[in-house]
Amino acid sequence: MKKYLFLLFVPMMMFTSCGERKVGNPFLSEYTTPFGVPPFDQIKLEHFAPAMEEGMLQHNAEIDAIVNNPEEPTFDNTIAALDYSGELLNKVAYVFYNYNSANTSPELEAIAQDLAPKLSAHSDNISLNPELFMRIQAVYEQKENLSLTGEQARLLELTYKNFVRNGAALPEEKQERFREINQRLSVLTLQFGQNALGEVNHFEMVVENEEDLAGLPQSVIDAAAETATAKGHEGKWVFTLQNPSVMPFLSYAENRELRKKMQQAYVNRGNNGNEFDNNAIIGEIVNLRLERANLLGYSSHAEFVLEENMAKNIETVSNFLQELWGYALPIAKEEAAMMQELIDARGGDYQLAAWDWRYYAEQVRKEKYDLDEEEIRQYFELNTVRDGVFMVAERLYGLQFIERNDVPKYHPDATVYEVLEADGRHRGILYMDFHPRQSKRGGAWMSSFRSQQIAQNGKYIHPVITIVCNFSPPTSSQPSLLTYDEMTTFFHEFGHALHGLLSDVTYPGLAGTNVSRDFVELPSQVMENWAKDPEVMKEFALHHETKEPMPQELMDKIIESGHFNQGFGTVEFIASALLDMEYHTITEPFPADKLSEVASIIDERTISKYNMMPEIHFRHGSTHFQHIFSGGYSAGYYSYIWSGILDADAYEAFRESGDLFDPATALSFRQNILERGGTKDPMELYVNFRGREPQVEPLLRQRGLLR
Repeated sequence: MKKYLFLLFVPMMMFTSCGERKVGNPFLSEYTTPFGVPPFDQIKLEHFAPAMEEGMLQHNAEIDAIVNNPEEPTFDNTIAALDYSGELLNKVAYVFYNYNSANTSPELEAIAQDLAPKLSAHSDNISLNPELFMRIQAVYEQKENLSLTGEQARLLELTYKNFVRNGAALPEEKQERFREINQRLSVLTLQFGQNALGEVNHFEMVVENEEDLAGLPQSVIDAAAETATAKGHEGKWVFTLQNPSVMPFLSYAENRELRKKMQQAYVNRGNNGNEFDNNAIIGEIVNLRLERANLLGYSSHAEFVLEENMAKNIETVSNFLQELWGYALPIAKEEAAMMQELIDARGGDYQLAAWDWRYYAEQVRKEKYDLDEEEIRQYFELNTVRDGVFMVAERLYGLQFIERNDVPKYHPDATVYEVLEADGRHRGILYMDFHPRQSKRGGAWMSSFRSQQIAQNGKYIHPVITIVCNFSPPTSSQPSLLTYDEMTTFFHEFGHALHGLLSDVTYPGLAGTNVSRDFVELPSQVMENWAKDPEVMKEFALHHETKEPMPQELMDKIIESGHFNQGFGTVEFIASALLDMEYHTITEPFPADKLSEVASIIDERTISKYNMMPEIHFRHGSTHFQHIFSGGYSAGYYSYIWSGILDADAYEAFRESGDLFDPATALSFRQNILERGGTKDPMELYVNFRGREPQVEPLLRQRGLLR
């Protein structure tokens, strides 16, 4: 997933601080590191709060300068000046929020809790500043007479709409309540994410009897033994809720009761009545989002959100999801029947349950396709997959990746690469951070330490991008071997990174991934197609010991099984997308005494409304659904599969050319999608690339949903 750094809706401009505040705080001086990356080796926890405070002071001064400018409002002195404002604040925030996701601690979480309402108030002070809005409105009302470039016109349009959507047009008495809601939400959404991470770090399943490990690959057993030793359980095995631990256990462990224990712990994260419980938080978030939407004149939070997305409205999203649900559910039921047959054939006296699905899917895969995930992993050693990712980027866009050991890192696990154009010109810096740790939240994402822009002085600012994952770590006996899903996730997040690295716009507010939520996944998901293509895969799928390429026989099995379990995968995903929409299409708030029950109410409503299969749980259950309650995907989780239509259709353009690395098609995709950020409406960008609007059939064929 794409990790959004949302502090303000407008970034950046530099003012130097003076006096003692500057001494010893690396944020308050110009970076002197290679490529101007943050000096991570100098940054300490005590630097964040003072630097944020100073950033807010400087930002306020910049806003005052815009408001009090005696000249008539123009694009340059109002819209552009606003977009460039807040450079110091954003400079600190980029590091702070990346730390809070990838390298957090109780001390950092406490700082985040303290800063959240202050930053929310600061943002509201800008978006609800009546004098500032008057100047923006004055420029907006004369837009037809300003001879603006396309990018300038887009920035003006978005700036005006953002102010309106952030309450600038509300009467004063409603603005006060608007502020209160934003400040409370800033705390709640932060707490939700902290609870989800706390729950993962809190749980451990200790296995004492070796027979309970039956079915597990040796690599998984070795990793569990090492985890046990690290946690003080020498001679035992410990499994956690980190994906590289829980998913192999659910896929291979023969002990059904232990599978149930792991699956129930996984789906009940944040739902255990302990200090990490998220139930009451969900109820309050949902009510506050509805109230805020109502203040702005919308009937629901989803109506408010979707207005600015490609989908535009609730009806379009609902029809889209239900259409795909209609294709996927019957296939998922066929898959369930296939697994039940296997259970019965093996003498199992029980019905297929949610904790059985991954295990029996793996068993069916072995029987039907003679395919073993553990065998596949032997060909996806992390470094060779990385080389494959780099190879694809080089053949498509001419990029080169040079590892740098002279650049500061925020954590020893991270690696750093300088990205060069084909002619050797510097393009940007890329950090990659691959394995789980207690200081890192789950999942995978891309973010920025600096976004691309052309500064007001004309200097080209190159991006500093990071991708963070939770891949299977190495053990004492073998390197990091990725599952097939982890391999494709690497390509996915790298696609997001390319969106940030190849951005080539003027204004920071339109750079890179600053696009609508249901368009941002196109650059990431389209990269997965090269990951899965056998002609491409054979170039990087090398056995980690022999370095021999994956045998054609195994490659053929992977291709043959390509549509296997797609019913499950699609239903599992759409179930969560429907759950998201059920939360955010409500038009009446929940009673105060029912807030802790909202999650169970919405869960049951969604299950009943869409006749969900009991064997398939939501991919992301309510109490740990960070995408919508602590990320930026509320009323937008559908975006992944919406973007699936775009990516499947875009990849068809390469296939139609007869060359998966066709230079003309790659150049068009780079120039019309990757470089353009949010400078045009997403559909316009897509049509400029493809020559027409996207079609749904490639996605249905890709997933084997057409019969």
